[in-house]
Amino acid sequence: MKKVSGQEECNGSVVRRDRFLVTAVLLFLAASITSCAGNGGAETSGPAADVPVVPAVKVGRADLSNGLVLTAEFIPFQEIDVMAKVSGYIREIKVDIGDRVHEGQLLATLEIPEMQDDLARAGAAVEEADAELATARDELRRAESARDIAHLSYSRILDVSKREPGLVPQEEVDEANSRDLVAEAQVSAAKSRITAAAQHIRVAQAEQARLKTLFQYAVITAPFAGVITKRYANTGSLIQAGTSSQTQAMPVVRLSENGLLRLDLPVPESDVPLIHLGEQVDVKVTALNRTFPGKVARFADEVDESTRTMKTEVDVPNPDLVLVPGMYAEVDLITNQRRNVISVPVEAVEGAGDSATVYAVQSSGAIRVVPIRLGVETARLVEVRAGDLKEGDTVIVGSRAGLKAGTKVQPKLMNLSPDSPPKG
Repeated sequence: MKKVSGQEECNGSVVRRDRFLVTAVLLFLAASITSCAGNGGAETSGPAADVPVVPAVKVGRADLSNGLVLTAEFIPFQEIDVMAKVSGYIREIKVDIGDRVHEGQLLATLEIPEMQDDLARAGAAVEEADAELATARDELRRAESARDIAHLSYSRILDVSKREPGLVPQEEVDEANSRDLVAEAQVSAAKSRITAAAQHIRVAQAEQARLKTLFQYAVITAPFAGVITKRYANTGSLIQAGTSSQTQAMPVVRLSENGLLRLDLPVPESDVPLIHLGEQVDVKVTALNRTFPGKVARFADEVDESTRTMKTEVDVPNPDLVLVPGMYAEVDLITNQRRNVISVPVEAVEGAGDSATVYAVQSSGAIRVVPIRLGVETARLVEVRAGDLKEGDTVIVGSRAGLKAGTKVQPKLMNLSPDSPPKG
C-alpha cells in the first residue's frame, strides 16, 4: 500500500511540473507577440513623430517707429513777478492765488499823493511857459514898432542929407542910423525870447507827460493772460519802485501763463540729428493717467559740453488748465518712422546686421534659411529692408535649435501680441 502511494505522489509531481512549463512557454510567446505588435505600431507612426512642430507667424506689413522716451517737468510758458514801476502804498488789490486773469486786467492800485502834487506843479509850469511866450510875442510887436519908426526917421534924415548937403549935421544922421540898428537888434532879441519861451513850453509839457506816464503806473495790470500763483502784498503794503538797482523791492503778485506749458528735454547727442521742429509727440502724464498732444517748438541747436545733451522744448497746449506746472511727464519722441513696411517679429530673426537670417517654411514643410537686411526695430517687430522674403511667407519664431535648411517641420501659426511674444 505504501509503495503504491509513493508511485502516485511521483506521478503527480511530474504532471504539475509539465503544466508549469507549458504556462511559462505560453506567457513568453504572448509577450513576444505583444512586443512585436508594439514594434510594428512604432514603425508605422515613426515618420509622423520625427517631424517637429514649430511656432511660426506670417510675414506682414506694419508701421514701425523708433522712439526716445524722456522725462521732464512741466513749466509755465512764461512766468514773472509783477513789480511796481513807482513807489506807493497798495490802495486796493483785486486778485488772489489761483485767479485767472486776462491781458490788461487790473491787478492792484497804488496810492501816491506826492505824485499828484508833482502833476499839479507840472501843469503850472506849462501855464507859466505859455505866459512867457505870450509876453515874448508882445515884446516882439513893440520892438518891431520901434524898429519901423527908427528906420523911417533914419530914412528921412538920410534923404534930406543927400538932397541938401550940409543942411543936416552928419552927427544927427549917424545917431538916426544908430537908433535904427538898435531897434533891429531889439526885434531879433524879441524873436529869440519867443523861441526860448516856446522851448520852455515843450520842456514843461514833456515833464508833465512824464509825470502822467508815471502816474499811470499806479494802476498795475496783467501783461499777459495767466494764473496768479503767488501774492506778495496786501492792502496798505508799501511797494518800492521795481528797478534793477533795488533788489529789495517787493513784487505785487506772481503771474504764470499756464494755458501753454513747456517741457525742457535733454536729448542725447546721438539723437540730436533726428529732432525736427514741429514734430508731433505724445506726452504721457502718469498722475492723470492721460496722454496729451505736444509739439517740438524749439531747441538750442547746441550740445551742452557737460551733459552731452541738447536742450529741446516741447509745447503742450493746456486750455482747460488740467495740467499743472511741476507735474512730471514722459515724452515719446519719434526719431525714425517707417510706414507699411515688410516686418517680422524680433524673435524670428537670428543674428544681427549683415548676418541676420530668418527660417522660412516652404509649402512642402522644408526650412529655407533667408538672409535679410534689417531696418527700423521696435520692441516687437523689425523691418525687413532687403531679402528674399515677401508678405504672407511663414517664418519660424522662438528657438531654432536643431533646425537647419531642408529640415521638414510642421508650422503652428501663432497669434502675436505685444504682451505675449512667442517663446521657443
